[in-house]
Amino acid sequence: MTSPPESTVSIPADGVKLDGSLSVPADAPGLVVFAHGSGSSRHSPRNNYVADVIREHGIGTLLFDLLTEAEDRNRENRFDISLLTERLIAVTEWLWTRETTADLRLGYFGASTGAAAALRAAAHFGDDVDAVVSRGGRVDMASDALADVRAPTLFVVGGADTEVLELNRRAFEELTCEKDLHVVPGAGHLFEGDGELEVMADRAADWFVEALA
Repeated sequence: MTSPPESTVSIPADGVKLDGSLSVPADAPGLVVFAHGSGSSRHSPRNNYVADVIREHGIGTLLFDLLTEAEDRNRENRFDISLLTERLIAVTEWLWTRETTADLRLGYFGASTGAAAALRAAAHFGDDVDAVVSRGGRVDMASDALADVRAPTLFVVGGADTEVLELNRRAFEELTCEKDLHVVPGAGHLFEGDGELEVMADRAADWFVEALA
């Protein structure tokens, strides 16, 4: 499949502009919005790899910076889940105002702390969000919103990422939506071992295809 064109976008949110990269294949049924983890950005090589795999399945992607450069210099902002959630909500609402993305089904892919923002935003929007995938997510930081998530939700965690895996198992029990917990054997938090990132990306893409296509 030929790679779809990628456009740089500037998204208004809370009085600031957030930089993003939007790419939507022709006839895409849906779009996945990425929420990266603390200290990361839209340039995250892991998230960009996952985005490539998702686009190969005919689904669009938006990778964007949750914080401006100035905001990111304040480390506390990286763990301000309420702020990150507000940004994700604002970006989602912006997508719904654009002619080319307004009618697409919507999913969230969240990594680390970004997964907490994704779950909170999904709870906020209810049935208007169609899928959530969390990679090594700090899903415990969305604990009070988990019961309100309606979108089909997949947690992917490395088997060797024991602390985060335990947090995911506890959070998984709180979800009342369609759900799955996929453990990649032997993988650590960043899925850096041979073939681990590929397994995670393929599982995520399959989840989005089923929910969005």
